[in-house]
Amino acid sequence: MYSQSNSAANQNVYTVSRLNREIRTILERGFASIVLSGEISNFVAPASGHWYFSLKDDKSQVRAAMWRGNNRYAKFRPKDGDQVQVQARVSLYEPRGDYQVIVEQMEAAGEGALKQEFEALKMRLAAQGLFSSTHKKPLPTTINKVGVITSSTGAAIKDILTVLQRRAPQLEVVIYPCQVQGDTAHQGIIDKLQLANARNEVDVLIVGRGGGSLEDLWCFNNEQLAHAIFNSQLPVISAVGHEIDTTISDFVADIRAATPSAAAELVSPDSNQLKQTIQHQKQRLYSAWRHQLHERSQLLQRLQSRLAQQHPANQLMQQQQRLDELQMRLHHAMEGRLSHQQRQLNQLNMRMQRANPGTQVAAAKYQLQQLSTRLVTVQKEQLYQAQSQLAQLAARLDSISPLAVLARGYSITKSEQGIVKSVHQVQPQQQLTTVVADGEIMTQVVCVQPKS
Repeated sequence: MYSQSNSAANQNVYTVSRLNREIRTILERGFASIVLSGEISNFVAPASGHWYFSLKDDKSQVRAAMWRGNNRYAKFRPKDGDQVQVQARVSLYEPRGDYQVIVEQMEAAGEGALKQEFEALKMRLAAQGLFSSTHKKPLPTTINKVGVITSSTGAAIKDILTVLQRRAPQLEVVIYPCQVQGDTAHQGIIDKLQLANARNEVDVLIVGRGGGSLEDLWCFNNEQLAHAIFNSQLPVISAVGHEIDTTISDFVADIRAATPSAAAELVSPDSNQLKQTIQHQKQRLYSAWRHQLHERSQLLQRLQSRLAQQHPANQLMQQQQRLDELQMRLHHAMEGRLSHQQRQLNQLNMRMQRANPGTQVAAAKYQLQQLSTRLVTVQKEQLYQAQSQLAQLAARLDSISPLAVLARGYSITKSEQGIVKSVHQVQPQQQLTTVVADGEIMTQVVCVQPKS
């Protein structure tokens, strides 16, 4: 009996490690995901990249840790005294038996309520049809004058003017200055929207400001402003904050630009259509790659949360390999597209050069020069032949000339009736004239003796 009781008792004896391990399992299963608010204290960020701190209120505190895989997505670096709201899971640090929370997401304390208000307004306006694509107005085909509703001293107007000056300096810009931060800023923006529509002096409106916190951008989440944008007769481009910032104005506007600079690019024409097309394709590929990267990053966070007690190194390596493969495929696709466009451009250049009037004129000029040279050669040859023929005829004429006969010692005897060819043509005492090479001899016939 003693032996059996002792054995049963030994089975219920816990080691400290076993106790802490089982308590940790119970805590993590029972509090897998909670939202906790409190004040940061004892904040430490060692070289490992992890954050260690305490969350406290006026009565209690709890230890907390945020691994570097999660804290790199935080929008700010906390410090002692900051009020925060975190999404976390409850756990236990086994070596010391310390109860703690593992923080997965962190934001400033006020942002949680603002985000809830944002989502509620977003759903209400969507139900009213303010976000419907059927009400979106396209940008004008030709834009000559751009209106900008923003602060006259902010970074946004400087970025917009810089982009417009670089891309389309011929565009006129009308600035409707107003406050873009604060409790009453939305009313100023509404007034400028109504003023711009009443004047109807611009082709398109850009409404926005530079980046900031959720509180800084809150005036663009106003319901009255949403209706004013929706009722605008002029096309409205919303350009609020950075690419990751999203406001109600972005949803209700006709076009949403990621940044004020991007809005300026939308309204400024580019003279090089081919470059614009390539840039557009590149931007689409880059956005798709970033979207896929973001989705896989979120998937990785979920896997890390579910596999908190297992080392995820292998899964991370596989995901990284896949990301590298996608990046290389994207790079090759972009290079192929650029190469194809370059070949098309070269072919068009060659066709244009072949059809160039200057080239045809040069060819005709060269042909005319050859024909002129051939004509001169033929004329010279014909002239030479004519001169040679003339010389031959002159020589033949000279050989039968009477003067040539006289020069060889012969003479010609003439009477009044003409040349004497026979003795029967003359009578004694008749006067005759004898022509020799160098003159004439007057003679008188003494007698006439015919040949016997």
